[in-house]
Amino acid sequence: MNMSDQAAVLYRNGRIFTSNPRQPYASAMVIRNGAIEWIGEWEDSREWRGEKIDLQDKRVLPGLIDAHMHPLFLAQIAKQIPCTPPKLNTIHELIEQIRIQAQTQAPGTWIECWGYDEGKLAEGRAPSRWDLDEATSEIPVVVTRSCGHIVAVNSRALSLAGITKDTPDPEGGHIERDANGEPTGILQENARELVKAIMPIRSLQENAALLAELSPKLLAHGITAITELMAKRHPIDYWEMYQEARRLGMQQRAVLSYEWEDLEQQPFLTSELTCTENVIHIGGIKLFADGSVSGQTAWVQPAFLGGTENHGIPMTSQEELLSAAEMAKEQGIQLIVHAMGEQAIDLIVDTFYKKADWLADAPSVRIEHASLPTKRAIQRAAESGIAFVTQPIFLYAEIESYLKNIGEQRTRDSYPILEMLEAGVPLAFSSDAPATAWADPANPFVGIKSAVTRLAYDGTDTGQAHRVDVKTAIGLYTREAQHVTRIPNIGQLAVGYQADFIVLDQDILEIGPARIDEITVEQTYIGGELVFEKGKEPRMDKVKTT
Repeated sequence: MNMSDQAAVLYRNGRIFTSNPRQPYASAMVIRNGAIEWIGEWEDSREWRGEKIDLQDKRVLPGLIDAHMHPLFLAQIAKQIPCTPPKLNTIHELIEQIRIQAQTQAPGTWIECWGYDEGKLAEGRAPSRWDLDEATSEIPVVVTRSCGHIVAVNSRALSLAGITKDTPDPEGGHIERDANGEPTGILQENARELVKAIMPIRSLQENAALLAELSPKLLAHGITAITELMAKRHPIDYWEMYQEARRLGMQQRAVLSYEWEDLEQQPFLTSELTCTENVIHIGGIKLFADGSVSGQTAWVQPAFLGGTENHGIPMTSQEELLSAAEMAKEQGIQLIVHAMGEQAIDLIVDTFYKKADWLADAPSVRIEHASLPTKRAIQRAAESGIAFVTQPIFLYAEIESYLKNIGEQRTRDSYPILEMLEAGVPLAFSSDAPATAWADPANPFVGIKSAVTRLAYDGTDTGQAHRVDVKTAIGLYTREAQHVTRIPNIGQLAVGYQADFIVLDQDILEIGPARIDEITVEQTYIGGELVFEKGKEPRMDKVKTT
């Protein structure tokens, strides 16, 4: 270490957990030009004559990486009527909130609501078109379920979309109907697109501003790198939108994964767009193999409880998976497939068994969520290097729906994190925010608490056999998330890595597991720059453009 280098800064007196297995702990580090030049013990840096910053004996972690989320959706729902507790607990309350907004709603606009979960509503069911018609029959209303896979709409929205008793189910979707065959207003999976296709579209600039506004909220959770798992080319190109968001102040590094439907119709990828060295780049092709466990649209085996022999909705085929994989291989990016049910996971694992090998530095194929993998699927995924990207917050926040839909034992056996790790499956944690029934869905400390305790928010046991320790959970949000997302030189505090790190108000390695969700971030650094400090206005003036 050069003790006289004035261009570097020494951060000292910290409880640094590095996520680097070769050097797990440190108390000081030297940062130069945004990267870590030296890391070790404070005692070995006492002769340092340059700038020093005291970490005040606080716990320091690498910046957290959310390997699967939907930042634009998360930013947009802040402008919608919230349907999650404690904001709202009944369909009646939802009707009242819609009525209030309808009084000031501009002509030609829609009322949007986010986050209902029938398991948390007092009525124990989803809102129907007739419920929503009580609020307004003149203004179209769309209420999105917390999983993001189902919407409830009023009669006005159905009419505008041309959905009638005679409308057939679209492929990969379902229009729920009553005993007389009339649509109830509940649209599952691809049936949602019938309504989404006619809804007003925000401009690229408006959406970019929302992303920039979201950025400090994520920094407040210590999230320094994000992923966009439903990027689109039309009607607005997400790559251009994220570039504009960065110009407007979005700080996070970001990887975009485009939906296969958009790429299949109009291939546009180039080596410039997919270069992982770029702060924002395209990293994957996204498909859906099924829906959600909580919404009973995951492709499961055995069937969901309820006696209807509902096995969910399959949404892709081996032929489509192979076609998408061919493009992913040509472009040197990942194939990313949403799959929650046993049958969906088996389809992907069997299709790519020992064939997921086109990337040298990371998993070529990722299975998102991997809620109900069989032991066979876990083993075959491990043998093939297929990654799982899972969300501990799901069981924590959606326990009512899981118990109702798949029962107590199957719930406890879901998301078998420890079994995945022991088998050698590449694994990362994430939030899928906002797609879960929680008021603060992006909070990584809620997810870490869930993984460490395997208890739901109400104390329900979600599978003690699958608990992991705190250090492992942090690793899955940092080092392992880096490996899965392919964002270079982050996820660890080690020499040569970017100086992305966070300072916590409480020591996550010493606090009781039940209190992990109480932890807050005091400071967040990206590339050695202080980009968030609790209690102060966000800094929007230091955004690097490359």
